[in-house]
Amino acid sequence: MRRYNPKEIEPKWQRKWADDRIYKTDLNLTLGKHYIIPMLPYPSGDLHIGHWYNFAPTDTVARFRRMIGGNVLTTIGFDAFGLPAENAAIERHIQPATWTHGNVKTMTGQLEKIGASYDWSHSLSTCDPAYYRWNQWLFLKLFKQGLAYRSKGVVNWCPKDQTVLANEQVVGDDNACERCGTPVIQKELEQWYFKITDYAEQLLTGLETIDWPERVKTMQANWIGKSEGALIEFRIENSESMVGVFTTRPDTLYGATYMVLAPEHPQVANLITPDQKKAVEDYLKQASRKTELERKEGEKDKTGVFTGSYAINPASDEKVPIWVADYVLMGYGSGAIMAVPAHDERDWQFAQKYNLPIVEVIEKPADIEGAYSGEGKVINSSGYNGLNSAAVREKIIIDLAKKNAVKGQVNYKLRDWLISRQRYWGTPIPIIYCDDCGIVPVPEESLPVILPEDVEFELSGRSPLQDRPDFVNTQCPKCSKLAKRETDTMDTFVDSSWYFLRYLDSHNDNAIFDTQLVNKWMPVDHYIGGIEHAILHLLYARFITKFLYDHHGLVFNEPFKKLTNQGIILGSDGQKMSKRRGNVVNPDEQVASYGADSLRLYLMFMGPYNQGGPYNLGGITGTRRFLDRVWVAVNEFIDQPADNQTRNNERELNQTIHKTIKKVTQDMEKLNFNTAIAALMSFVNELYKLKAAQNLSKAGPWKEAIEALLKLLAPFAPHFSEELWQELGHEGSIHSAKWPTWDETLIVEDTITLAVQVNGKLRAEITVPTDTDENQAIESAKMEPKVSKMLADKQLKKAIYVSGRLVNLVLE
Repeated sequence: MRRYNPKEIEPKWQRKWADDRIYKTDLNLTLGKHYIIPMLPYPSGDLHIGHWYNFAPTDTVARFRRMIGGNVLTTIGFDAFGLPAENAAIERHIQPATWTHGNVKTMTGQLEKIGASYDWSHSLSTCDPAYYRWNQWLFLKLFKQGLAYRSKGVVNWCPKDQTVLANEQVVGDDNACERCGTPVIQKELEQWYFKITDYAEQLLTGLETIDWPERVKTMQANWIGKSEGALIEFRIENSESMVGVFTTRPDTLYGATYMVLAPEHPQVANLITPDQKKAVEDYLKQASRKTELERKEGEKDKTGVFTGSYAINPASDEKVPIWVADYVLMGYGSGAIMAVPAHDERDWQFAQKYNLPIVEVIEKPADIEGAYSGEGKVINSSGYNGLNSAAVREKIIIDLAKKNAVKGQVNYKLRDWLISRQRYWGTPIPIIYCDDCGIVPVPEESLPVILPEDVEFELSGRSPLQDRPDFVNTQCPKCSKLAKRETDTMDTFVDSSWYFLRYLDSHNDNAIFDTQLVNKWMPVDHYIGGIEHAILHLLYARFITKFLYDHHGLVFNEPFKKLTNQGIILGSDGQKMSKRRGNVVNPDEQVASYGADSLRLYLMFMGPYNQGGPYNLGGITGTRRFLDRVWVAVNEFIDQPADNQTRNNERELNQTIHKTIKKVTQDMEKLNFNTAIAALMSFVNELYKLKAAQNLSKAGPWKEAIEALLKLLAPFAPHFSEELWQELGHEGSIHSAKWPTWDETLIVEDTITLAVQVNGKLRAEITVPTDTDENQAIESAKMEPKVSKMLADKQLKKAIYVSGRLVNLVLE
């Protein structure tokens, strides 16, 4: 018997599958279609175990679906634009394109080692002009519908390098530029946005229609952040100016003892009194250096400054001081809040810190200290006293409406998608600026706007595109006069927001995709990837899909029917694997030592797929030993003489086969890989036991057992199973074979085990035929040696039989 040698077997079958194109999917056939893909990876240069944990199980599901009769498409590509390539260019003195294309080539070779059943003819790379041309086309479509627009936005700005920085480029406790170390400030600049807020309600209600983890749907719903309330107008003292405040609790209006505006609020400058001028300006300067994330985190230790001005509470007509505080954000609501410290924890903390009035307007339970945000009887609110707070919410809005001081409003926390990046390695935004014509979109027939790949980076941090006259200088499409191109590039989330549509028609030079074809194959039946993409990537993909549903003939408005998030693989230190921590396990080394199939099996056996866990370097030896045992068992079967006959009855073997088929099939449907593999291991153990008691036979149940074992194992260990399938004499691929089915009648047990109790205490267990009735069960229990001894000198008072479970004999 030759030994199992994955170094020989795995490359052989990878070449064979590629040559025979057995994973080529006929997209004209839509019966039983099943479109399953992992999330698009970034070509960082080397796959680590965390990548395998996404890709190998996704491939296992694809192989299973194919064997149960699905017309499966699975493929992969590369999310190839982004900041890491620019950093690599600066550090290594090479072009970002060179670094990226080299990484794509390396990772493609590594992906092939997994043994995945990808249809590579659908693969793509987002830095290819044939792909990003359609990013630009999407931009123009959105622009035409008024959903791509240019506006001022607050960004991270490095005053030394004179450039905008992404959040990931701001480092350290002092919020410094990662390139030069200069403290970063917040600055308003003209930026390009996609108006995703127009789809806020659709994005929220659509969550009810998809099979996604509840955790992800909750995260998206919270990010969208719908709230229904009222916009209440506060008049500035001694002025006709008004400040609008959004609130979901107008019933607490009498408890509003001060107002807070965001530092960016346009009315702040008009509210500063001379005696507060220096204090407010110093505070605004300090606030400008904080990122939005810091300001949100800063709610724990709030800071603020009094403007010197007052507003008039429209309900009580009392003066309330107007403050500025950076924990209030301009992007949510109106950028101003009415502060009700008795009934809002955030306002309570601020009021305590700055000694501001606290007026209770809803009666709170006696055991509550501090702010009470619940419902109750209204107090200290003039004519509303004694009413329930819910009733006051409706009544006070009606009363304020008579003064033209309120209107109903729905608010969302969701912001428009800022897509401008002052970086080089990304999709050029297809806009031209003309002195006479203003903002002019590049005509569709002029796409793509090609990103030059031979650029020079300077330490100034400026995008190299700004220093390329051959890129910047152009003609206005309208008047033909000299004009300038936009030098910002698109957020790379644009690249990944629709690639799953392009996979289906990745070589189309005439359209973004064949809409008729896409409508047949979309939505994606099963999408698998990390929880870290739960919000932005998935939200943007849903937005673009809904836009194309409205404006490009798609007949579906959700991109992914089913979503699965794998857990996180941890290093030996218990931390998430990363090169920075130095705890990464190289899968190539594991493959070289144990084989890809052993690695695939171990990754899926180590625990529940949605939980992940620490990668144990020694754990893979167990799955390798399991494959060795299967190898021996199959080869011993092959080596048996053709005339060998099985001894004893065959029912036990048949029962084991069909139990295993049922268990593995049901586990695969639920992605319970670890328990499916455990069932296969138990199956092999049982086969070894039965083999010792029976002759192996080339026919009958032993043939069925060996073939069922290999088919059930095939999605997990594709090379190994294919090799043994061929050794069994089959001509076609095991991956084109039909998945085994079970016969429920063969699973039913012949016997059952009953507990025997005497006076309620367990004394023995007996095995009886499944069809045993009550009298037979009781008689069998009485005859059990341990029990019969107890019956010898005592009288049986009563016998109780619980069908299929126990016999309890009550003695006098």
